[in-house]
Amino acid sequence: MAVFEYKALNVRGKKISGIIDAESSSAAKLKLREKVIFPTILEKLESNSLVTKKKSKPFIKEFNLFSKVSSSELSMITRQMSTLLSAGFPLVKAVATLVPQTKSKTMQKVLSRVKDAIEEGSSFAKALALYPTVFSPIFINMVNAGESSGTLEIVLERLADFNENREDSKKKIQASLAYPFLMSFIGVGVLLVLLTYVVPGIINIFSDMNHVLPLPTRILISVSSFFKSWWWGIILTPFLFLAIIFFVRKSEKGAYFIDNLIISLPIIGTLLKKIIAARFTRTLGSLLENGVPMLTALNITKTIAGNKVIYELISKACDRVEQGGELGEILSRSKSFPYLASQMIKIGETSGEMEKMLEKTADLFEKDVQTAVTAATALIEPMIILVMGVVVGCIILAICLPIFEINQLIQ
Repeated sequence: MAVFEYKALNVRGKKISGIIDAESSSAAKLKLREKVIFPTILEKLESNSLVTKKKSKPFIKEFNLFSKVSSSELSMITRQMSTLLSAGFPLVKAVATLVPQTKSKTMQKVLSRVKDAIEEGSSFAKALALYPTVFSPIFINMVNAGESSGTLEIVLERLADFNENREDSKKKIQASLAYPFLMSFIGVGVLLVLLTYVVPGIINIFSDMNHVLPLPTRILISVSSFFKSWWWGIILTPFLFLAIIFFVRKSEKGAYFIDNLIISLPIIGTLLKKIIAARFTRTLGSLLENGVPMLTALNITKTIAGNKVIYELISKACDRVEQGGELGEILSRSKSFPYLASQMIKIGETSGEMEKMLEKTADLFEKDVQTAVTAATALIEPMIILVMGVVVGCIILAICLPIFEINQLIQ
Protein backbone atom coordinates (compact mmCIF):
# COMPACT_ATOMS: atom_id res chain seq x y z
CA MET A 1 0.00 0.00 0.00
CA ALA A 2 1.37 3.39 -1.02
CA VAL A 3 1.59 6.54 1.11
CA PHE A 4 0.34 9.86 -0.26
CA GLU A 5 0.88 13.37 1.05
CA TYR A 6 -1.96 15.77 0.35
CA LYS A 7 -2.91 19.42 0.59
CA ALA A 8 -6.64 19.95 0.55
CA LEU A 9 -9.67 22.01 1.52
CA ASN A 10 -12.19 20.86 4.11
CA VAL A 11 -15.94 21.48 4.01
CA ARG A 12 -15.42 24.98 5.47
CA GLY A 13 -12.87 25.88 2.79
CA LYS A 14 -9.95 25.79 5.24
CA LYS A 15 -6.57 24.61 3.94
CA ILE A 16 -5.38 21.37 5.54
CA SER A 17 -2.60 18.87 4.87
CA GLY A 18 -1.65 15.36 5.88
CA ILE A 19 -0.85 11.86 4.68
CA ILE A 20 -3.03 8.90 3.74
CA ASP A 21 -2.53 5.23 2.81
CA ALA A 22 -4.15 3.95 -0.38
CA GLU A 23 -3.61 1.49 -3.21
CA SER A 24 -3.45 4.27 -5.83
CA SER A 25 -3.90 8.00 -6.23
CA SER A 26 -7.54 7.54 -7.32
CA ALA A 27 -8.20 5.41 -4.22
CA ALA A 28 -6.55 8.10 -2.07
CA LYS A 29 -8.77 10.80 -3.58
CA LEU A 30 -11.83 8.61 -2.98
CA LYS A 31 -10.86 8.09 0.68
CA LEU A 32 -10.40 11.82 1.16
CA ARG A 33 -13.74 12.66 -0.46
CA GLU A 34 -15.47 10.16 1.83
CA LYS A 35 -14.08 12.25 4.71
CA VAL A 36 -15.43 15.42 3.00
CA ILE A 37 -11.88 16.54 2.18
CA PHE A 38 -11.15 17.90 -1.29
CA PRO A 39 -7.48 17.47 -2.34
CA THR A 40 -5.74 20.19 -4.33
CA ILE A 41 -2.31 18.51 -4.36
CA LEU A 42 -1.69 14.76 -4.00
CA GLU A 43 1.86 13.39 -4.12
CA LYS A 44 3.02 9.83 -3.67
CA LEU A 45 5.80 9.36 -1.14
CA GLU A 46 8.33 6.78 -2.26
CA SER A 47 8.27 3.65 -0.14
CA ASN A 48 11.35 3.20 1.99
CA SER A 49 12.28 -0.42 1.39
CA LEU A 50 14.87 -1.88 3.71
CA VAL A 51 15.86 -4.44 1.10
CA THR A 52 16.83 -1.80 -1.47
CA LYS A 53 19.41 0.48 0.11
CA LYS A 54 19.38 2.97 -2.74
CA LYS A 55 15.82 3.96 -1.93
CA SER A 56 16.49 4.45 1.74
CA LYS A 57 19.36 6.90 1.42
CA PRO A 58 17.45 9.81 -0.19
CA PHE A 59 14.78 9.56 2.47
CA ILE A 60 17.32 9.65 5.28
CA LYS A 61 18.78 12.82 3.76
CA GLU A 62 15.29 14.24 3.43
CA PHE A 63 14.54 13.69 7.10
CA ASN A 64 17.80 15.28 8.16
CA LEU A 65 16.21 18.55 7.02
CA PHE A 66 13.47 18.16 9.63
CA SER A 67 13.89 18.97 13.27
CA LYS A 68 13.99 16.00 15.61
CA VAL A 69 10.72 14.78 17.05
CA SER A 70 10.31 16.04 20.61
CA SER A 71 11.04 13.62 23.44
CA SER A 72 7.55 14.07 24.90
CA GLU A 73 5.88 13.19 21.61
CA LEU A 74 8.11 10.14 21.14
CA SER A 75 7.25 8.98 24.68
CA MET A 76 3.54 9.40 23.98
CA ILE A 77 3.74 7.42 20.72
CA THR A 78 5.77 4.69 22.43
CA ARG A 79 3.27 4.33 25.28
CA GLN A 80 0.32 4.27 22.88
CA MET A 81 2.07 1.60 20.81
CA SER A 82 2.61 -0.49 23.95
CA THR A 83 -1.08 -0.15 24.89
CA LEU A 84 -2.28 -1.21 21.43
CA LEU A 85 0.03 -4.25 21.33
CA SER A 86 -1.06 -5.27 24.84
CA ALA A 87 -4.68 -5.02 23.66
CA GLY A 88 -3.96 -7.60 20.94
CA PHE A 89 -3.43 -5.33 17.92
CA PRO A 90 -1.09 -6.73 15.25
CA LEU A 91 2.08 -4.65 14.87
CA VAL A 92 1.20 -3.27 11.40
CA LYS A 93 -2.30 -2.28 12.49
CA ALA A 94 -0.96 -0.68 15.68
CA VAL A 95 1.49 1.48 13.69
CA ALA A 96 -1.22 2.39 11.14
CA THR A 97 -3.60 3.36 13.96
CA LEU A 98 -1.07 5.79 15.41
CA VAL A 99 -0.41 7.64 12.12
CA PRO A 100 -3.51 9.90 12.22
CA GLN A 101 -3.15 10.34 16.02
CA THR A 102 0.25 12.00 15.65
CA LYS A 103 0.36 15.81 15.42
CA SER A 104 3.86 16.01 13.96
CA LYS A 105 3.98 15.75 10.15
CA THR A 106 7.48 14.31 10.39
CA MET A 107 6.34 11.55 12.73
CA GLN A 108 3.34 10.79 10.53
CA LYS A 109 5.60 10.23 7.53
CA VAL A 110 8.04 8.15 9.56
CA LEU A 111 5.31 5.89 10.98
CA SER A 112 3.71 5.44 7.55
CA ARG A 113 6.97 4.36 6.01
CA VAL A 114 7.85 2.16 8.98
CA LYS A 115 4.50 0.41 8.45
CA ASP A 116 5.31 -0.10 4.76
CA ALA A 117 8.73 -1.54 5.62
CA ILE A 118 7.15 -4.00 8.08
CA GLU A 119 4.61 -5.05 5.43
CA GLU A 120 7.52 -5.73 3.07
CA GLY A 121 8.94 -8.21 5.58
CA SER A 122 11.31 -6.11 7.69
CA SER A 123 11.48 -6.29 11.46
CA PHE A 124 10.23 -3.35 13.52
CA ALA A 125 13.72 -2.52 14.80
CA LYS A 126 15.25 -2.50 11.31
CA ALA A 127 12.46 -0.28 10.04
CA LEU A 128 13.09 2.19 12.87
CA ALA A 129 16.85 2.10 12.21
CA LEU A 130 16.30 3.91 8.90
CA TYR A 131 15.45 7.07 10.82
CA PRO A 132 18.37 7.80 13.19
CA THR A 133 17.31 11.44 13.59
CA VAL A 134 14.03 10.26 15.16
CA PHE A 135 14.93 7.02 16.96
CA SER A 136 18.11 6.78 19.02
CA PRO A 137 20.37 3.69 19.10
CA ILE A 138 19.04 2.99 22.62
CA PHE A 139 15.46 2.94 21.33
CA ILE A 140 16.29 0.72 18.34
CA ASN A 141 18.34 -1.81 20.35
CA MET A 142 15.70 -2.12 23.06
CA VAL A 143 12.99 -2.67 20.44
CA ASN A 144 15.20 -5.28 18.79
CA ALA A 145 15.65 -7.06 22.14
CA GLY A 146 11.89 -6.90 22.76
CA GLU A 147 11.12 -8.42 19.37
CA SER A 148 13.65 -11.21 19.91
CA SER A 149 12.24 -12.09 23.36
CA GLY A 150 8.56 -11.68 22.40
CA THR A 151 8.03 -8.91 24.98
CA LEU A 152 7.80 -5.91 22.66
CA GLU A 153 4.85 -4.29 24.47
CA ILE A 154 6.67 -4.49 27.84
CA VAL A 155 9.87 -3.06 26.35
CA LEU A 156 7.96 -0.18 24.73
CA GLU A 157 6.32 0.65 28.05
CA ARG A 158 9.73 0.69 29.75
CA LEU A 159 11.10 2.88 26.97
CA ALA A 160 8.26 5.36 27.51
CA ASP A 161 9.00 5.39 31.27
CA PHE A 162 12.71 5.80 30.60
CA ASN A 163 12.20 8.76 28.24
CA GLU A 164 9.68 10.43 30.55
CA ASN A 165 11.89 10.08 33.64
CA ARG A 166 14.91 11.45 31.79
CA GLU A 167 12.86 14.39 30.45
CA ASP A 168 11.45 15.11 33.93
CA SER A 169 14.96 15.19 35.46
CA LYS A 170 16.16 17.50 32.69
CA LYS A 171 13.21 19.88 33.16
CA LYS A 172 13.70 19.99 36.95
CA ILE A 173 17.34 21.02 36.55
CA GLN A 174 16.47 23.60 33.88
CA ALA A 175 13.67 25.04 36.03
CA SER A 176 16.01 25.30 39.02
CA LEU A 177 18.65 27.16 37.01
CA ALA A 178 16.30 29.40 35.01
CA TYR A 179 15.66 32.00 37.74
CA PRO A 180 19.33 32.54 38.75
CA PHE A 181 20.35 32.88 35.09
CA LEU A 182 17.54 35.36 34.45
CA MET A 183 18.51 37.40 37.52
CA SER A 184 22.18 37.40 36.49
CA PHE A 185 21.30 38.51 32.95
CA ILE A 186 19.06 41.34 34.15
CA GLY A 187 21.60 42.39 36.80
CA VAL A 188 24.45 42.62 34.28
CA GLY A 189 22.19 44.55 31.90
CA VAL A 190 21.22 47.05 34.60
CA LEU A 191 24.87 47.60 35.57
CA LEU A 192 25.85 48.15 31.93
CA VAL A 193 23.11 50.77 31.51
CA LEU A 194 24.08 52.49 34.78
CA LEU A 195 27.80 52.62 34.01
CA THR A 196 27.39 53.49 30.31
CA TYR A 197 24.58 56.07 30.32
CA VAL A 198 23.46 57.12 33.82
CA VAL A 199 26.75 57.50 35.73
CA PRO A 200 28.63 59.55 33.06
CA GLY A 201 25.89 62.20 33.12
CA ILE A 202 26.16 62.57 36.90
CA ILE A 203 29.97 62.36 36.99
CA ASN A 204 30.32 65.20 34.44
CA ILE A 205 29.17 67.56 37.19
CA PHE A 206 32.38 66.89 39.15
CA SER A 207 34.78 66.71 36.18
CA ASP A 208 35.22 70.51 35.93
CA MET A 209 35.89 71.00 39.65
CA ASN A 210 39.35 72.23 40.61
CA HIS A 211 39.35 69.79 43.45
CA VAL A 212 40.88 66.34 43.85
CA LEU A 213 38.03 63.87 43.76
CA PRO A 214 37.83 61.02 46.29
CA LEU A 215 39.42 57.71 45.25
CA PRO A 216 36.09 55.83 44.87
CA THR A 217 34.82 58.58 42.55
CA ARG A 218 37.99 58.46 40.43
CA ILE A 219 37.69 54.67 40.16
CA LEU A 220 34.03 54.99 39.15
CA ILE A 221 34.95 57.58 36.47
CA SER A 222 37.62 55.24 35.06
CA VAL A 223 35.28 52.22 35.06
CA SER A 224 32.47 54.25 33.51
CA SER A 225 34.80 55.58 30.77
CA PHE A 226 35.96 52.04 30.02
CA PHE A 227 32.39 50.74 29.77
CA LYS A 228 31.33 53.69 27.63
CA SER A 229 34.21 53.17 25.18
CA TRP A 230 34.22 49.36 25.11
CA TRP A 231 30.59 48.40 25.82
CA TRP A 232 30.37 46.58 22.46
CA GLY A 233 33.46 44.53 23.35
CA ILE A 234 31.98 43.55 26.72
CA ILE A 235 28.79 42.35 25.01
CA LEU A 236 30.69 40.47 22.30
CA THR A 237 33.19 38.81 24.67
CA PRO A 238 30.85 35.94 25.80
CA PHE A 239 29.91 35.19 22.17
CA LEU A 240 33.58 35.28 21.13
CA PHE A 241 34.44 32.94 24.01
CA LEU A 242 31.71 30.49 22.94
CA ALA A 243 32.87 30.67 19.31
CA ILE A 244 36.46 29.84 20.34
CA ILE A 245 35.24 26.86 22.38
CA PHE A 246 33.12 25.72 19.43
CA PHE A 247 36.06 25.76 17.00
CA VAL A 248 38.47 24.19 19.51
CA ARG A 249 36.01 21.35 20.16
CA LYS A 250 35.98 20.48 16.47
CA SER A 251 39.35 18.74 16.86
CA GLU A 252 39.68 15.55 18.92
CA LYS A 253 42.49 16.93 21.10
CA GLY A 254 40.68 20.24 21.62
CA ALA A 255 37.42 18.54 22.62
CA TYR A 256 39.27 16.23 25.01
CA PHE A 257 41.15 19.16 26.58
CA ILE A 258 37.99 21.25 27.15
CA ASP A 259 35.95 18.30 28.48
CA ASN A 260 38.78 17.29 30.80
CA LEU A 261 39.08 20.89 32.02
CA ILE A 262 35.34 21.12 32.73
CA ILE A 263 35.11 17.90 34.77
CA SER A 264 38.25 18.94 36.69
CA LEU A 265 36.58 22.10 38.03
CA PRO A 266 35.88 21.98 41.80
CA ILE A 267 32.07 22.26 41.98
CA ILE A 268 30.78 22.24 38.40
CA GLY A 269 33.05 19.31 37.48
CA THR A 270 31.83 17.18 40.40
CA LEU A 271 28.20 17.93 39.54
CA LEU A 272 28.78 17.09 35.86
CA LYS A 273 30.40 13.77 36.79
CA LYS A 274 27.31 12.86 38.81
CA ILE A 275 25.01 13.81 35.93
CA ILE A 276 27.02 11.68 33.50
CA ALA A 277 27.13 8.77 35.99
CA ALA A 278 23.34 8.93 36.45
CA ARG A 279 22.78 9.01 32.69
CA PHE A 280 25.26 6.18 32.10
CA THR A 281 23.90 3.83 34.78
CA ARG A 282 20.24 4.54 33.92
CA THR A 283 20.76 3.81 30.22
CA LEU A 284 23.00 0.79 30.76
CA GLY A 285 20.56 -0.67 33.30
CA SER A 286 17.59 -0.24 30.94
CA LEU A 287 19.44 -1.87 28.05
CA LEU A 288 20.64 -4.84 30.11
CA GLU A 289 17.23 -5.32 31.70
CA ASN A 290 15.66 -5.63 28.25
CA GLY A 291 18.10 -8.25 27.00
CA VAL A 292 20.71 -6.17 25.19
CA PRO A 293 24.20 -7.78 25.50
CA MET A 294 26.72 -6.01 27.75
CA LEU A 295 29.18 -5.08 24.98
CA THR A 296 26.41 -3.71 22.74
CA ALA A 297 24.96 -1.78 25.68
CA LEU A 298 28.35 -0.26 26.55
CA ASN A 299 28.93 0.80 22.93
CA ILE A 300 25.56 2.57 22.99
CA THR A 301 25.96 4.26 26.37
CA LYS A 302 29.38 5.71 25.57
CA THR A 303 27.79 7.80 22.81
CA ILE A 304 25.37 9.53 25.22
CA ALA A 305 28.03 10.53 27.79
CA GLY A 306 28.42 13.95 26.18
CA ASN A 307 32.04 14.12 27.34
CA LYS A 308 35.14 12.97 25.45
CA VAL A 309 36.98 11.89 28.60
CA ILE A 310 34.11 9.65 29.73
CA TYR A 311 33.65 8.42 26.15
CA GLU A 312 37.25 7.21 26.01
CA LEU A 313 36.98 5.71 29.50
CA ILE A 314 33.89 3.66 28.55
CA SER A 315 35.53 2.66 25.23
CA LYS A 316 38.54 1.29 27.16
CA ALA A 317 36.18 -0.40 29.62
CA CYS A 318 34.33 -2.01 26.72
CA ASP A 319 37.61 -3.43 25.37
CA ARG A 320 38.59 -4.76 28.81
CA VAL A 321 35.15 -6.31 29.40
CA GLU A 322 35.43 -8.03 26.02
CA GLN A 323 38.72 -9.53 27.25
CA GLY A 324 37.07 -10.77 30.46
CA GLY A 325 37.60 -7.80 32.77
CA GLU A 326 35.05 -6.40 35.23
CA LEU A 327 33.36 -3.10 34.45
CA GLY A 328 33.34 -1.79 38.03
CA GLU A 329 37.03 -2.49 38.54
CA ILE A 330 37.98 -0.67 35.33
CA LEU A 331 35.84 2.39 36.12
CA SER A 332 37.16 2.62 39.69
CA ARG A 333 40.70 3.25 38.39
CA SER A 334 39.67 6.55 36.79
CA LYS A 335 39.18 9.84 38.65
CA SER A 336 36.80 10.95 35.88
CA PHE A 337 34.07 8.57 37.08
CA PRO A 338 32.49 8.87 40.57
CA TYR A 339 34.06 6.33 42.94
CA LEU A 340 30.72 5.50 44.60
CA ALA A 341 29.17 4.63 41.23
CA SER A 342 32.02 2.28 40.34
CA GLN A 343 31.75 0.56 43.74
CA MET A 344 28.00 0.04 43.34
CA ILE A 345 28.61 -1.45 39.88
CA LYS A 346 31.16 -3.79 41.48
CA ILE A 347 28.55 -4.94 44.00
CA GLY A 348 26.08 -5.52 41.17
CA GLU A 349 28.59 -7.66 39.28
CA THR A 350 29.44 -9.69 42.41
CA SER A 351 25.81 -10.25 43.45
CA GLY A 352 24.59 -11.01 39.93
CA GLU A 353 21.98 -8.22 40.14
CA MET A 354 23.69 -5.75 37.83
CA GLU A 355 20.48 -4.28 36.39
CA LYS A 356 18.92 -3.52 39.81
CA MET A 357 22.14 -2.03 41.14
CA LEU A 358 22.49 0.20 38.07
CA GLU A 359 18.93 1.46 38.57
CA LYS A 360 19.64 2.18 42.26
CA THR A 361 22.85 3.99 41.31
CA ALA A 362 21.00 6.13 38.79
CA ASP A 363 18.29 6.97 41.37
CA LEU A 364 20.94 7.88 43.95
CA PHE A 365 22.91 10.19 41.67
CA GLU A 366 19.81 11.82 40.14
CA LYS A 367 18.55 12.70 43.62
CA ASP A 368 22.03 13.89 44.59
CA VAL A 369 22.20 16.13 41.50
CA GLN A 370 18.73 17.53 42.13
CA THR A 371 19.59 18.26 45.78
CA ALA A 372 22.88 19.90 44.79
CA VAL A 373 21.22 22.07 42.13
CA THR A 374 18.43 23.10 44.52
CA ALA A 375 20.95 23.99 47.23
CA ALA A 376 23.13 25.88 44.74
CA THR A 377 20.22 27.92 43.39
CA ALA A 378 19.06 28.69 46.94
CA LEU A 379 22.55 30.07 47.59
CA ILE A 380 23.03 31.80 44.22
CA GLU A 381 19.87 33.91 44.43
CA PRO A 382 20.77 35.83 47.63
CA MET A 383 24.40 36.09 46.45
CA ILE A 384 23.29 37.77 43.21
CA ILE A 385 21.14 40.20 45.21
CA LEU A 386 24.04 40.83 47.61
CA VAL A 387 26.55 41.46 44.80
CA MET A 388 24.11 43.78 43.04
CA GLY A 389 23.48 45.65 46.29
CA VAL A 390 27.21 46.06 46.96
CA VAL A 391 27.94 47.29 43.42
CA VAL A 392 25.03 49.75 43.41
CA GLY A 393 26.03 50.88 46.94
CA CYS A 394 29.60 51.54 45.76
CA ILE A 395 28.28 53.59 42.81
CA ILE A 396 26.06 55.66 45.11
CA LEU A 397 28.93 56.16 47.57
CA ALA A 398 31.30 57.25 44.77
CA ILE A 399 28.71 59.81 43.60
CA CYS A 400 27.81 61.08 47.09
CA LEU A 401 31.36 61.53 48.45
CA PRO A 402 32.17 64.62 46.29
CA ILE A 403 28.80 66.12 47.26
CA PHE A 404 29.59 65.71 50.94
CA GLU A 405 33.01 67.35 50.42
CA ILE A 406 31.43 70.31 48.59
CA ASN A 407 28.99 70.80 51.48
CA GLN A 408 31.88 70.81 53.94
CA LEU A 409 33.77 73.42 51.86
CA ILE A 410 30.70 75.67 51.68
CA GLN A 411 30.23 75.49 55.45
